[in-house]
Amino acid sequence: MMDLKSKITSRQAHVGVIGLGYVGLPLALEFVGAGFKVAGIDVDTLRLQKIREGKNYIPDVSDEDLRKAVSSGALKVYDNYSVVSQLDCISICVPTPLRKTRDPDISYVMTAGDNVRQFIHKNMVIVLESTTYPGTTEEVLVKTLQSGTFEVGKDIFVAFSPERIDPGNRDYHTRNTPKVVGGITPQCTAMATLLYEQVVEQVVPVSNAATAEMVKLLENTFRAVNIGLVNEVAIICEKLGISVWEVIEAAATKPFGFTPFFPGPGLGGHCIPIDPLYLSWKLKTLNYNARFIELASELNTQMPEYCIRRIREILNERRKCVNGSSILFLGVAYKRDTGDVRESPALDMMRILEREGGQIEYSDPFVRELELDGIAHKSVTLNHESLSQYDLVILVTDHNCFDYAKVQQSAVLIFDTRNAFKEKSDNVIKL
Repeated sequence: MMDLKSKITSRQAHVGVIGLGYVGLPLALEFVGAGFKVAGIDVDTLRLQKIREGKNYIPDVSDEDLRKAVSSGALKVYDNYSVVSQLDCISICVPTPLRKTRDPDISYVMTAGDNVRQFIHKNMVIVLESTTYPGTTEEVLVKTLQSGTFEVGKDIFVAFSPERIDPGNRDYHTRNTPKVVGGITPQCTAMATLLYEQVVEQVVPVSNAATAEMVKLLENTFRAVNIGLVNEVAIICEKLGISVWEVIEAAATKPFGFTPFFPGPGLGGHCIPIDPLYLSWKLKTLNYNARFIELASELNTQMPEYCIRRIREILNERRKCVNGSSILFLGVAYKRDTGDVRESPALDMMRILEREGGQIEYSDPFVRELELDGIAHKSVTLNHESLSQYDLVILVTDHNCFDYAKVQQSAVLIFDTRNAFKEKSDNVIKL
């Protein structure tokens, strides 16, 4: 019988991916592209139906690649875990949100682990990719998987490898983004490294799972803290009557010791606003207060409210108030060139302005419709006449497809939170 290493290197290993969202589906297709047979597992039956029909729902996935993977039988999807008994390698890519109490919700990881345990067998590689606090793989996943029958590092191989998906990034994707891997034992690290070496260009092994977990949190905490800093600088510059964008542009000319970050209306997505708080929560259990993380989170969280204050002032200066004003949001996704609205600051701003009587519409070619507090909204089409009818256009998401020159020419008044409008004019006010 072929051993596990040989199965992996010969592409005979049967691979499973649990969770077929922004992380799991691209990973599943990379395994397919490398020559593996892949089983995708997800509890979302609508999502599974779309995959079976070859209908893509992830912008970073090629429609053709998905259809080819499904039609060839290389990718099959399931709504239950019984297929785990036939798998050799599993990547767990389930959500790890925060509860309202700002502590990690790892119930999805525990559920996945418990379901895998029912069908676990000897000679399996099990890798957690869901972002979480240091210690989760060993303290939670391993304990959930333990059946007393198989020894970790000898019979089964458990590791953590943080996802590094950057939605909308045209240069870096799953294959060419280095993959960090840390196992429960050195043998676990070696086996997980061997698996991912088949599908990504560079694998970076680290000493253990907790280190790999910390790597991901450092990456996103670094960004969150620096964005928090520059958001505060934006507030400071406004009070001083200085352009924060000009300050950053000039500072970025220094060839050493400075990395430019840019302010905005707030953080969105699942990673940057949430991941640092996993670390903060973990440290509270060790009687340590992560002050930088908490302060950055506070600064970033207040940015939508700060933008609302600026909007009120902008309208008041023109003898208008929010109540009764016609306002268009240009872009509602949390990030440029994606349709992902998770935690988008645009949603908070729309809610506040609607409560204050604003007549709100939005235009976003990546988000055709969205539901806000039970009310359906649809994206409107941009044209010269419609732009001139709004009292205020708020640029929240700087999609590359927007014709900024046309918007600037047509709109009566613009609040630009992303420095997207480069030409100076009286109708553009910047964050």
